[in-house]
Amino acid sequence: MLPENFSVLADKISNKTAKVGVIGLGYVGLPLVRAFIKAGFTTLGFDVDEKKVSMLQSGMSYIAHIPSEWIKPYIDSGRFVPTSNMDRLSEADALLICVPTPLSESRDPDLYFVESTTQEIAKRLRRNQLIILESTTYPGTTRDVMLPILETSGLKAGEDFYLAFSPEREDPGNPDFTAEGIPKLVGGFDQISGELATALYSHAIVKVIKVSSCEVAEAAKIVENTYRCVNIAMVNELKIIFDRLGIDIWEVVEAAKTKPFGFQAFYPGPGLGGHCIPIDPFYLSWCARKAGLTTRFIELAGEINTSMPLYVVRRVADALNENSKSLKGSNICILGLAYKKDVDDPRESPSFELIDRLIKKGAIVSYNDPHIPLLPKMRHWANINEMQSTPLTKEFLASQDCILIATDHSKYDYDFIVQNANLIVDTRNATKNVKTGREKIIKS
Repeated sequence: MLPENFSVLADKISNKTAKVGVIGLGYVGLPLVRAFIKAGFTTLGFDVDEKKVSMLQSGMSYIAHIPSEWIKPYIDSGRFVPTSNMDRLSEADALLICVPTPLSESRDPDLYFVESTTQEIAKRLRRNQLIILESTTYPGTTRDVMLPILETSGLKAGEDFYLAFSPEREDPGNPDFTAEGIPKLVGGFDQISGELATALYSHAIVKVIKVSSCEVAEAAKIVENTYRCVNIAMVNELKIIFDRLGIDIWEVVEAAKTKPFGFQAFYPGPGLGGHCIPIDPFYLSWCARKAGLTTRFIELAGEINTSMPLYVVRRVADALNENSKSLKGSNICILGLAYKKDVDDPRESPSFELIDRLIKKGAIVSYNDPHIPLLPKMRHWANINEMQSTPLTKEFLASQDCILIATDHSKYDYDFIVQNANLIVDTRNATKNVKTGREKIIKS
C-alpha cells in the first residue's frame, strides 16, 4: 500500500510545482540548479559559503564554465533563491545533497560534510520530503549513515519521507556533456523513493536509469571512477617503461586507438586530480577492508598514480642536469594548476604536490594559470598559499631554467612558450604540434 503522502509529492513533481533545494553550490550543485531551472522548477540553493551566496544573489557566477548571464534573470524572477539560511531547508520538497566527500589523512572516507548536512536536514525534516544524496561515497552510506540521522526526527523513511542516491557525473569544462545531458542513475532506499527520485530527475535530465537500490547506484559510481584510475595507472606505468626504452608513449597510444574495438585510449600525466578519480578507489578499498577483503589491484593503481609527481620531479632534475644545472636554486615555472585543461578547478591537482616537492628540493618555483590567478588558502599546502599567477612574458620565460607543463590549457601559445623558454618538461604532450625548438622539449 502506498503512503498517503506519496501522491501529493508525486503530483507536485509531475506538474513542476515541487521546490527543488540543492545543498552545495559548487562544480556539481550549481550546474544541477541550472538544469532544474531550465526544466521549469523553482530552486533553492544552499551553501555555507557566504561569499558564494552573495555573488549568486548579485547575479554573478564564480565558476568559469558556468556563465553569469543565466543567473540574474532567475534571481530577479524568484526562480532561483541562493541562501545560507538552513532554516529554509523545510521549504524544499526535494533536497539534493552535493557536498564534498574527501579522504582523511589516513585515506579513509571522511563523511563529515555528508553527516553534518544530514543533521541540518533532520532538524527541519518534514513529512513528504524527498532527500537525495549525490556526493560520491562507498556503498551503504545512504542507508547506514544518512538514514539513522534522518530518522532522529521521529519520521520514518518510506512512509513520512523518501530517500535515494543518485551519483553526480559532472565533467567540468566539457562542453559536450552538461548536467542535463548526462544520463542519471537513481537508486532508492525503497521502491517508492526510487520512483519519486526517477520522476523528479526525468524532468531535468536527458535519461534516467533506475536501479534496484541505493547501494547499486553508490557502487556504480565507484566502479566508473575506479575503472579510470586503473587504466590511467597502467598508461602511467607504461610511460615510465617506454621512456627507458626510448619509445614515445603518446605515439604508442595514438597508434593503438586506431583499432576500432577492444581498446579505449587513456593518457599519462603528472598525477591524478579532481574530486573523484584520486579519491573514489580508496573508498572502495576501505569498504573492502571492512568486509575482510583486500583490493590489491586497485591499491597498486593508486600507488602508481600517487607516485607520478615524484617521477616528474626526477625528470625535471635530470633535464636540468643535462643542461649543467642543479635543481636546487633553479627557477622553475609550472604551467597549469587546474587538475584538467580549460577549467578553474584545482581540487586534488597534482600541481600542488609538484610545487611542494620542488620547493623542498630547493627550487625557486612560480606558476601560471590563466584560469586561477590567485591560489586560495589551503590546509594541506600551507607553504604555497596565496601564490599569484605570473604573466608569461618573453623576459619571464627566458629567466626560467625550466618550464614544467602540468596542465595543457588551450589558452597557452605553445609556440611562443617554446620559442622563449630555455627548457620545457611536458607532462601532457601539449607541445606535440610545435615545429621549432623541439630540442628544448623533454616529454615526461
